[in-house]
Amino acid sequence: MNKIVAAVVAGLLAATPIAASAQDYGRYSDAAAQTELSRLADVQMAVMVPMRDGVGLATNVYRPKNATGPLPTVFVRTPYNELAYNARTTRSALSWVSKGYAFVIQNERGRYFSGGDYQILGYPQTDGYDALTWIAAQPWSNGKVGTLGCSSSAEWQLALAAQNHPAHAAMVPQASGAGIGKVGRFQEQGNWYTGGVPRNLFFVWLYGVDNPQRAQIPMDIDQETRARIVRYNDLDAKKPDVNWPSQIRHLPVNDMLKDLGEPAGTFEELIARTPSDPAWRQGGLYHDDMGWGVPSLWFNSWYDVSIGPNMELFNHARSTTQDREAAENQYVVVGPNNHCAFGGLGPNYKSGDRPLGDATFDSDALVHAWFDRWLKGERRAFPESTPHVQYFNMGENAWRTAAQWPPAGVKTVRMYLRSGGGANSLNGDGLLSLQAPPAGEPADRYRYDPMNPVQTIGGGDCCNGGLVTAGAFDQRPIEARNDVLVYTSEALTEPMQVTGFIDAVLKVSSSAPDTDFAVKVVDVAPDGTAYILGDTIMRARYRNGYDRPAPLTPGQVATVQPTPLTISNTFQPGHRIRVEVTSSNFPKFVRNLNTGGPNETESQGVVADNAVHHAGDDASYIDLPVLK
Repeated sequence: MNKIVAAVVAGLLAATPIAASAQDYGRYSDAAAQTELSRLADVQMAVMVPMRDGVGLATNVYRPKNATGPLPTVFVRTPYNELAYNARTTRSALSWVSKGYAFVIQNERGRYFSGGDYQILGYPQTDGYDALTWIAAQPWSNGKVGTLGCSSSAEWQLALAAQNHPAHAAMVPQASGAGIGKVGRFQEQGNWYTGGVPRNLFFVWLYGVDNPQRAQIPMDIDQETRARIVRYNDLDAKKPDVNWPSQIRHLPVNDMLKDLGEPAGTFEELIARTPSDPAWRQGGLYHDDMGWGVPSLWFNSWYDVSIGPNMELFNHARSTTQDREAAENQYVVVGPNNHCAFGGLGPNYKSGDRPLGDATFDSDALVHAWFDRWLKGERRAFPESTPHVQYFNMGENAWRTAAQWPPAGVKTVRMYLRSGGGANSLNGDGLLSLQAPPAGEPADRYRYDPMNPVQTIGGGDCCNGGLVTAGAFDQRPIEARNDVLVYTSEALTEPMQVTGFIDAVLKVSSSAPDTDFAVKVVDVAPDGTAYILGDTIMRARYRNGYDRPAPLTPGQVATVQPTPLTISNTFQPGHRIRVEVTSSNFPKFVRNLNTGGPNETESQGVVADNAVHHAGDDASYIDLPVLK
């Protein structure tokens, strides 16, 4: 795998089962693990499992040798190169085979050794369903299949769960937000958007993954030859390295990969869509009118790319009436880790630069217990007394449990954005207050130049080729800018736990027909260190709905309500709560060029004079979910 592809997918490599699954055999060398697998397992390499349209998908099957009865199956589908000899896959197979499971891993359509054409999340409802049917029909199968995976190996599970396949007994989706089209208040279309603003991560990811022109082995060769080819060959594309910090600034946006010499593919198709384009319903994204039919153990992260939609979908799955057993058996774990890094939770844990104490959590044991319950029928393995919600509360630096999300007892505390008209930068007079502002309090104004955007430092993100390092980092370098409005509370005198969805309501105006408004929530320590907890953004043209874009009237006040933030953090005594407002967060999000036109096809931007109002009926505020 070349350097750029390795960088792009580094956060996703746990997508084959889970990182923790390999820990049981971590002491083995690669060669020893392969030898042990040969001793314990019967292995079939690159079996071409037929789909309903005749396309074959390359599939490895690992089964315990000398098994005395039908086997439960753990099933992973992946777009990555996991079928050829791979130390990570070997250890995962060992982990499951040694516990009496068949382990099946399959390349998605159009990827590596599978036939057909690749379409990102294009076939989970058909290919996924057909794969389950094939597994359940095998003479070694007990008819119960559990799906498992992180990121790309989790996202396809969501739409499949709506199909209620009789063999789909349980699932473990980890960091699965890119499989969500619309759920509740979130309409991100597979993380392509936040608040109608495209995220740059997929531009980088698609460069490494989407290969419209790919090498293939013949589909009509015999199984023995195919297995030998898969074992000893690598079909990874060797693409040139890219200087992404420079390339991501390329305009127009829709020309970014073409500028690198890439043939037209998925990127060009998706960047042309709006957030409400009907085409988003034609692929494999999950939408909240689809129902839910599978018991699920979710793993999410505070600093992942899509914690909000993931928690909203957890709630949706619990509320469905399609299948009461499934609805009553939804469980979630939320850690302070980055994307797919559940296996790294341990003592002396840090997110970014923020020490979080002992974050130890044995995700591996919980996953095995979950599948023992649903695939083997061992009800005591995962008792009904297990809390439905287990989450790490930052600041307190401790794991907590709850019966629901947000936890019972959460009360809304409204805090207003206030100033004397000079909230610009850390040195301004911005205040976050429990008291509503009086009539006549002046607005805060700043200039947003899309050619000089505010830099992203930390927060939730993934899979971006090194453009953004996710996690809790000090925001003071950003807060020194005059185009960032900073509102800070007084120092707290007692702990305040904020756990749940945070809503921001901004009264804004602009000289431009369209611009963005970005919001960030920060925990400020007594020494001034300002750790990011979460961020969000909203494109003003979509303030009335994604299907009703409307320009701003220059100088006229409008209401903008960005997508909710989702956090759990205890602000300790002496700490302060801070909210930042600006109009860019780059390179995490695509810059708004402020013209009001088709942003993705334009090459020139204009400077916008933006304002946040906070007086009388035009008060701006955030609603904090405070756990009493």
